[in-house]
Amino acid sequence: MSAPARPQAFPTLHGSELVLGTIALSLATFMNVLDSSIANVSIPAISGDLGVSPSQGTWVITSFGVANAISVPLTGWLTKRFGQVRLFTTSVLLFVLASWLCGLAPSFTMLIFFRVLQGLVAGPMIPLSQTLLLASYPPAKAGMAMAMWGMTTLVAPVSGPLLGGWITDNISWPWIFYINVPVGIFAAALTWSIYRTRDPGPQRVPVDKVGLVLLVLWVGSLQIMVDKGREMDWFSSPLIIALAVVAVVGFLFFLAWELTDAHPIVNLRLFAIRNFAVGTVALSVAYGVFFGTVVLLPLWLQQWMGFTATEAGMVMAPVGLFAILLSPWVGKNVSRIDPRKLTTIAFLIFALVMWLRSRFNTMAPLPTLLLPTYIQGIAMAFFFIPLQAIIFNELKPDQYPSASGLSNFVRITAGAIGTSIFTTVWDNRAALHHSQLAENLNNGNSAAAQALGGMGAAGFSPQQALAMIDRLAEQQAYTVSVTDLFYLSSLMFLALVAIVWFAHPQRASAAVADAGGAH
Repeated sequence: MSAPARPQAFPTLHGSELVLGTIALSLATFMNVLDSSIANVSIPAISGDLGVSPSQGTWVITSFGVANAISVPLTGWLTKRFGQVRLFTTSVLLFVLASWLCGLAPSFTMLIFFRVLQGLVAGPMIPLSQTLLLASYPPAKAGMAMAMWGMTTLVAPVSGPLLGGWITDNISWPWIFYINVPVGIFAAALTWSIYRTRDPGPQRVPVDKVGLVLLVLWVGSLQIMVDKGREMDWFSSPLIIALAVVAVVGFLFFLAWELTDAHPIVNLRLFAIRNFAVGTVALSVAYGVFFGTVVLLPLWLQQWMGFTATEAGMVMAPVGLFAILLSPWVGKNVSRIDPRKLTTIAFLIFALVMWLRSRFNTMAPLPTLLLPTYIQGIAMAFFFIPLQAIIFNELKPDQYPSASGLSNFVRITAGAIGTSIFTTVWDNRAALHHSQLAENLNNGNSAAAQALGGMGAAGFSPQQALAMIDRLAEQQAYTVSVTDLFYLSSLMFLALVAIVWFAHPQRASAAVADAGGAH
């Protein structure tokens, strides 16, 4: 049975204040999430301008991810320490400053330093934007608030490479950072003007110094290991082995400390709440699979199908169409439809999308490539909102900042790990398929001999002919490998359907009622 609505600490917003508050918070969230992916396609340009190798250039992405992963779970403690509105507004303004400094960076070392700063101050923005947005809406419309929040969180990673590629090609790479300045200042000013009187204010809470040091140690080691593992051939590298040991040992000490400390910096006891644990696990595993495929698809299109960065971005872009159209409906109805049923719809559609992509081949026409992208937008609309309802269903309002920070931390980390696993397995499976194809491309193979003869008749030297055939074999190998991973992803989404039903059967109205009173 649904829990009764709890009294709200602040009255909900109405009219223009509600609209403007939603816009301000959504802009800040979009800007933050966008920045995690917008630099991906700009690495060659940045590396060339600042005189480093492309492999070193990936630290532009890694440094932001490591710093962000460390600061996100601190949201609950920082909120108590400084107050949620003050913390959010300050985070946005510091993010703007760090973005501006990234664009001005005179050297690669300074750029990395400013990206670390940017990632650190960005941590509280996403969890607090969610908390403030939920508190702005009346209980009956809190699902709509989650719809707005979910759209920005899922559409931004897809938009990042497209926007970043266009800016790098047509203006210059510093502008991928400069564009945050006007957007962030506007969002911060609007947020402060609307929410400054709705802040409970700071509390005196002790600093869990040991927990903070352990968090930085194990999360930093894990993120660097995940980001650099593929480049350094994973556990054949002593550095990766050392990072893995530090991450595991640090995590175990962190776990023991946080569960026994009177004032933990991260409230791990939230995982004792069944719906929070089930919802967070389902959300994180699904996001890891989703984000891994989001990275793989444009890589395959650009490297093996001859697409430009902009063209690959256009193949990804239609995902937002149905997500934007259907999210308001899902948000409106999540309070009266079991969120487990809505999440099941999302996972089944995701499974269908991945199965359709597993049928791709090197001759796939554009409509075939676009169809799953359009359908994926439907899944996205049913994905984030119901899972957020499950996560918050059994929580008290004062647990929301900690819960939002912790669930977002696990989700972000799962996305990073998923990306690394998918790209590594893609390369490994491609090498396997390539060796199998190469075994068949010998003089005893009539088709291979005929192809070589035809190329020789066309004026190609034997070396040129072999190189062309090897390139075609490599294209086929990477294509078969990517379709293998899409098929595996389809099976994983089907398995996630079972996981989500371990959540308690309460309808979302309890979570929505509580969400309206979040503070």
